[in-house]
Amino acid sequence: MTARRAEGTGRTGAQGVDTAAPEGGTGAARDPISVEDPGDPRLGDYTGLTDVRLRRVREPAEGLFIAEGEKVIRRALAAGYEMRSMLLTPKWADAMRDVVAGTRAPVYSVGPEAAERVTGYHVHRGALASMRRKPLPDPADLLADARRVAVLEAVNDHTNIGALFRSAAALGMDAVLLSPDCADPLYRRSVKVSMGAVLQVPWTRLESWPGGIDVLREAGYVTAALALDENAVGLGEFAARRHPRTALILGSEGEGLRPSTVAAADVAVRIPMSAGVDSLNVAAAAAVAFYATGPAAV
Repeated sequence: MTARRAEGTGRTGAQGVDTAAPEGGTGAARDPISVEDPGDPRLGDYTGLTDVRLRRVREPAEGLFIAEGEKVIRRALAAGYEMRSMLLTPKWADAMRDVVAGTRAPVYSVGPEAAERVTGYHVHRGALASMRRKPLPDPADLLADARRVAVLEAVNDHTNIGALFRSAAALGMDAVLLSPDCADPLYRRSVKVSMGAVLQVPWTRLESWPGGIDVLREAGYVTAALALDENAVGLGEFAARRHPRTALILGSEGEGLRPSTVAAADVAVRIPMSAGVDSLNVAAAAAVAFYATGPAAV
């Protein structure tokens, strides 16, 4: 296996790919390493990808995450994430040839059946990369230059996390903060659903919750809890106030925000509903709130 470059070193090309030559090479196109045994330890980063309980513990502990598909892999590289290794099925070798040529990380070629045995599912997109995580920023540092942020409490569905990050990117949110009990935004499903947006939108975890509301308040944010509260103001009314700094707090898929969180926030906000519907999915509610409080809604 080739040596990996240290975090933050090396040169990057137009696609964010390390253009330094692979160890012992010249940077010219090279062939992936063919692996036939699904039990080969070199493929260890990719084993059991469908085991959510295992992967959600293992990946943060080992400092890795899995990028799936050509677009997501390229976006991860463009965002400055370092590749640990890549796994390709043969038909994707040409599409990823520039990435293969531009990385020091080992690249493995496996047949579709072997890939399925390694990962636990049929790898439709034919390209997976194990990427090295970056240290999470301090919340105060992340908040210093932001104006609109989303704060998630106990959101644990990876699809919702991914959809929410995609809306945050599309609708101009500056950052996302997570309570300690939120799901991992870098879990494979979240990254895939977000189309790589979780790699672009700055995010971090708060050390405590709802104590983290104090961090937001100290940074000058008006904290708005989206909740079905009898004292809640309508989203349109809240958006019209045009607060210089706004933190939109969204709760878990089933229970919504905890009463203690609503009580700690500066204001409770609700999205008016019709046809007897009392609430929206958290990702859908987030998209509505992001748009309503953004510059495009003025």
